[in-house]
Amino acid sequence: MPRSIFIGESFFCSPPTRNPPHENFRLPIGINCLHAVAMSDTAVTIAGTGSYVPEKILTNAELEKRIETSDEWITTRTGIKERRIAADDEFTSHMATKAGLRALEQAHLAPEDVELIIVATITPDTLTPATACYVQENIGARRAIAFDISAACSGFLYAMEIARKLIAGGTVHNALIIGAEKLSAFVNWNDRGTCILFGDGAGAAVLRKSQPGEGHILAMDLGTDGSLTHLLNIPGGGSARPITAENADEHLATLAMLGKEVFKHAVNRMKSAAETVITRAGLQAEDIACVIPHQANLRIIDAIADRLSVPNEKVFVNLHKYGNTSAAAVAIALDEAHRSGAFKRGDNIVLVVFGAGLTWAAAAIEW
Repeated sequence: MPRSIFIGESFFCSPPTRNPPHENFRLPIGINCLHAVAMSDTAVTIAGTGSYVPEKILTNAELEKRIETSDEWITTRTGIKERRIAADDEFTSHMATKAGLRALEQAHLAPEDVELIIVATITPDTLTPATACYVQENIGARRAIAFDISAACSGFLYAMEIARKLIAGGTVHNALIIGAEKLSAFVNWNDRGTCILFGDGAGAAVLRKSQPGEGHILAMDLGTDGSLTHLLNIPGGGSARPITAENADEHLATLAMLGKEVFKHAVNRMKSAAETVITRAGLQAEDIACVIPHQANLRIIDAIADRLSVPNEKVFVNLHKYGNTSAAAVAIALDEAHRSGAFKRGDNIVLVVFGAGLTWAAAAIEW
């Protein structure tokens, strides 16, 4: 039988307000709300990870033939050499399904025993129903609650915190969380400032209660600054600016970004979030075996490593292969780092991300 949950009024910190004035309206929804849902000392572990990227590779050299750019220009400014592009008939749910099944296999959890599926994405198959519903059907997780969240590049860690609280509170016993994106469908391929950055893919993790002797999620930190929505967005395609015959040639349903401003905020917010979870976990920089940052720009990654006093050899990077895959990026990197032996059982790792919203998040985890 399908499961249902009642989160309760504590999840909503304030009643809905129509068109709040941005300059003085502060709705206290975020990490405090999630703490209100379920406060518990129950430890939650990551039991398995998985990832999937499409077969098609789009190199910088190929982009040189499409737009005015060069491999040297892209590599110097971003660190990206290539990205994966999904086929026309390959959707976000398809990639999410493949990543999810790999995570379930590693966690030794049968699909029919999954109790919660959260898909973090800004490129859903459809506006409704949620992409997670398609994933539920694809993998045969008939008992699972399934829904999407939209927090851009921070989405996977937002999903991790939501799942952690629901598991710790006893609402569910396990969760499959997935970051999945088909960003190639939302890119203006004539805009060299954005089209060089993004790619497609999916990453997943299985969470459950930690058993004696297992590692667990030590601390998390989430944040949002809604006054900066203009820095990185997809301006059209929603109820505010629907795509019509009159504006179809304006590329409103594609990613738009003010790169320099995003860079500045990304470095500052990621540094602060990472320091917060390291402190909450009672760790020092030297206790960290691996830092897995959002894979957006090598300059940002280097700046974060420097400000956290973490040597580059402890920072996992796969940006050069996949570009920025938004919510999928840190999830894919976590799976690749795990499977490649970048860290081992008992090691402390830190995940830190930043995305549109603006949103940011970090997690300290004992593996």
